[in-house]
Amino acid sequence: MTEIVSTRVPDDLAKDLSKIEEVEKADRATVVRKLLAASVAEWKKEYALKLYSQGKVTLWRAARLAEVTLREMMELAAERGIEFKYTLKDLDEDLAAALKEK
Repeated sequence: MTEIVSTRVPDDLAKDLSKIEEVEKADRATVVRKLLAASVAEWKKEYALKLYSQGKVTLWRAARLAEVTLREMMELAAERGIEFKYTLKDLDEDLAAALKEK
């Protein structure tokens, strides 16, 4: 299923979109979908890292929320200097979640 989303953009952003269309040899809708998908994926990672750094979720859960591998989430956290925290309770939760997904 798809949903139509429309928005107004400033002229300079519209010019940037036109340039991307030209370079990518794609129509406006394709370019906007591609950029929006990339932006949403990045937002999910940042949000998950925020929750993890605040101790609200485990690293495993953050990876699931961001829809990335645990390894990728570990690398993202390390790149941002987020301290690795892992408790016995976190291990129990992660094991339970991993076993449930099988």
